[in-house]
Amino acid sequence: MCGIAGWVAFSEDLTRRQGDIDAMTETMACRGPDGRGTFVREHAALGHRRLAIIDLPGGTQPMSVSTPAGDIGLVYSGETYNFGELRAQLQGLGHRFETDSDTEVVLHGYLQWGESVVDHLNGMYAFAIWDEREQKLVMIRDRMGIKPFYYYPTPDGVLFGSEPKAILANPLAGRAVDLDGLRELFAMTKAPGWSLWKGMHEVLPGTLVTVDRNGIRSRTYWRLNAVEHTDSRDETVSHVRDLLTDIVERQLISDVPRCVLLSGGLDSSAITGLAAARLARDGEQLRTFSVDFADQEQNFVPDEMRDTPDSPYVREVAALVRSAHQDVVLDPAQLSDPAVRRAVITARDIPAGLGDMDASLYLLFAAIRRQSTVALSGESADEVFGGYRWFHDEVALKADTFPWLAFNSAMTGESRWEILNPALREKLALPDFVAGQYATAVAEVEHLDGESELEHRMRTVCHLHLTRFVRTLLDRKDRASMAVGLEVRVPFCDHRLVEYVYNTPWSLKTFDGREKSLLRHAAKHVLPESVAARVKSPYPSTQDPGYAAALQQQAKEIAAAGDAPVFELIDRQWLERAVAMDASRLDTHLRMGLDRIIDLHTWLEMYAPDLRLD
Repeated sequence: MCGIAGWVAFSEDLTRRQGDIDAMTETMACRGPDGRGTFVREHAALGHRRLAIIDLPGGTQPMSVSTPAGDIGLVYSGETYNFGELRAQLQGLGHRFETDSDTEVVLHGYLQWGESVVDHLNGMYAFAIWDEREQKLVMIRDRMGIKPFYYYPTPDGVLFGSEPKAILANPLAGRAVDLDGLRELFAMTKAPGWSLWKGMHEVLPGTLVTVDRNGIRSRTYWRLNAVEHTDSRDETVSHVRDLLTDIVERQLISDVPRCVLLSGGLDSSAITGLAAARLARDGEQLRTFSVDFADQEQNFVPDEMRDTPDSPYVREVAALVRSAHQDVVLDPAQLSDPAVRRAVITARDIPAGLGDMDASLYLLFAAIRRQSTVALSGESADEVFGGYRWFHDEVALKADTFPWLAFNSAMTGESRWEILNPALREKLALPDFVAGQYATAVAEVEHLDGESELEHRMRTVCHLHLTRFVRTLLDRKDRASMAVGLEVRVPFCDHRLVEYVYNTPWSLKTFDGREKSLLRHAAKHVLPESVAARVKSPYPSTQDPGYAAALQQQAKEIAAAGDAPVFELIDRQWLERAVAMDASRLDTHLRMGLDRIIDLHTWLEMYAPDLRLD
């Protein structure tokens, strides 16, 4: 796991621009605290910051090989979980290795198979290869989009990086934000290729992008296809169990300390149980971590998304698997600390507006990093197995839009746009933007002949989550974790599992009348009964009124700044009404509105005076 950056320029000698590639690379220092390096040739410069996970002494990057026709250089971020099998295969084909790292396996895989190396990889990755033989850059991103990857076309080539900040460090990149960038920031549709910054694009998941003197081209090497599912219920459950067992075992491979993120829900508990069983075979105790809030369990009040607190379930799982468990307990002062908010915005490059949920994730990862370098997470199980509440809400399912936007909650619906400056809101035309994105997303879904109306709709809903919704959450988790040098692995995003479960009928996904039936039954052998029966509960949010009071105080300071740039974006009257209210009356909707406004204000401060709104 690392950070990468680079620059290809066909009309310039980049050996004279070492300072620029160094500056781009150094923005990725948090992603790679263990080492740095560059690979510079006349028309290509690659930069790398390393977080050492596999082969600590031998995995230094950039890696390169020399051929009679020219050098080939690689900068790689992520993990290839099947590198052992690929290494043996390549050795059988005559390749010789100097290290035990997965990076060298990927490099030799390219030497052997060219761009088709992507068809051999199982893992999470974003990497770039400069092939001097063909004067060509190849950029490749993993199938699900676990690892971030951005690029910025220039008149004679391209800039690229793991995060936008690496690209923005180059003088060729502008810091403009246009209406399209703002539309997606507020729309929550995860428009393909979106970057907040004008002119910058994501390398799409499952996509290979090549850059040469003829320009920039992309090719999709993986997508979700509709395939008839013929396994029985028992065969399906058994296969899911076998896949999960294999996936967790692969993703536990590490030369540094590892742990599991445990929330007490079905997803993280399943990963915890499987990981603990695997490590126990080697006489090793699993380490687990959870986030909690001061006095949350004692004062918990059920809300629209959460029926129960996490803590009792966490304790049951930790006791069952006998893990070395630690709760990271946070208070309102930590969650509302402006320095933490700035750190989160720096990590994500955008004002996401998730407030305490982003702050707590960042602080949890920072605490874990003091003891572990790798963490397994239950992220994405809800998208794969159909776990969110709106999967089972008739109104949300029948709506002619993304189900997560149709579901009635403080985080969704058009009410979240109330904070916007009315003139800007009119320009953005967000309902039209969302409708266009929805139509585009639905048109991409492949269906089987003879599907019932229900199966047809649920395949569409599952596809929307696996190609849109999940990408937002994966980016959030990667950016928050890598900001503190922690690698988070997501077993539920293994493409073999995703493909298999995606093609199981909805009737199988819910065969016991519950959400995530397949996962519940596949993992019940490693779960406490209470967790196996627990209703879906999302990532926790503090209910402490002290957090709302701190938000309101910070928002009052913004309201008092009459000429603050944020008022180009937000409605001053909405803010003034919210800060005039009694803090005890700030419901989830109002609190999230304040969080979004404070995020926007902080983001504008951080990027001014260079930022330009077009």
